[in-house]
Amino acid sequence: MQGWDYQSIFDRVASSSIEKEVIFTGSVPSESLPFLYNGASAFVYPSFYEGFGLPVLEAMACGVPVVMSNVSSLPEVAGDAAVLINPYSVDDLANGISRILSDEDLRKSCMTKGIERAKSFSWERCAIETLKVFNEAYNGNVFLSR
Repeated sequence: MQGWDYQSIFDRVASSSIEKEVIFTGSVPSESLPFLYNGASAFVYPSFYEGFGLPVLEAMACGVPVVMSNVSSLPEVAGDAAVLINPYSVDDLANGISRILSDEDLRKSCMTKGIERAKSFSWERCAIETLKVFNEAYNGNVFLSR
């Protein structure tokens, strides 16, 4: 999916020596995602803002070590199962990627912890927790401002 101000990224890659190594996939069907995750050495997610972070959980569930932003909801989603980086720092991002690719103990730890962390989230649990909030609101047990 193309995000805000994406053209500068395409232009930068097109004018670089890595142009033939970069693939912009566009939208990927959900049934293809496990194949992409499982073929990856790492999942790098330097997001500036996230509502929740489903791609992080998807990668972790596939056993892929994750390097991701230390902002928004992402640290809460990953717990201690990922390498956290400052998404505003190119050096921090580069160091995080280098660490996950070169430190085998860190890779294995993130892979193991990531699989376990992903197991603690489910759509069933999401539905149950959401229903609980709705019931509390309906019964007047939650303050709702207008």
